[in-house]
Amino acid sequence: MLNTLKKPPPLQVQNWLNTRFTPTLEALVGKVVVVFAFQMLCPGCVLHLIPQAKRLYDYFDSNEVAVLGLHTVFEHHQAMTEVSLKAFLYEYQVRFPVGIDKPASAKGDPLPQTMRAYNMQGTPTLLIYDKLGYLRQQKMGHEQDLALGAQIMSLMKET
Repeated sequence: MLNTLKKPPPLQVQNWLNTRFTPTLEALVGKVVVVFAFQMLCPGCVLHLIPQAKRLYDYFDSNEVAVLGLHTVFEHHQAMTEVSLKAFLYEYQVRFPVGIDKPASAKGDPLPQTMRAYNMQGTPTLLIYDKLGYLRQQKMGHEQDLALGAQIMSLMKET
């Protein structure tokens, strides 16, 4: 867990898939929010992160825990289009909302806007927010299911 609580920057999303509403962090206050930042061509994301996110989405009550994906493309830009992502989500049966990170705002910068704002080092990256909207954990790499579940339950019990 992070030592200091801070309001995080907003997610910079150009389009949301698998949802009819825009799931902003502000709109999700009152829920624990778990964001899985991934790339569909990232082996660790495909093997570990996507299955874990699907398990969390299926296990936790959506009134208490929001599970979101963030497709954050920092390489192979031409291969990872929205059309390709839609096919990926269909093939892997991903039903939770997935945002597409806005492309870099500076010319020549390969990092999309949310990835840059959060200083992410790559994918997969896990972001966990408490019910008040504070960023409580940011971790690159895979988190074990048991540890992640315990963190979420701990945040759910906070008043």
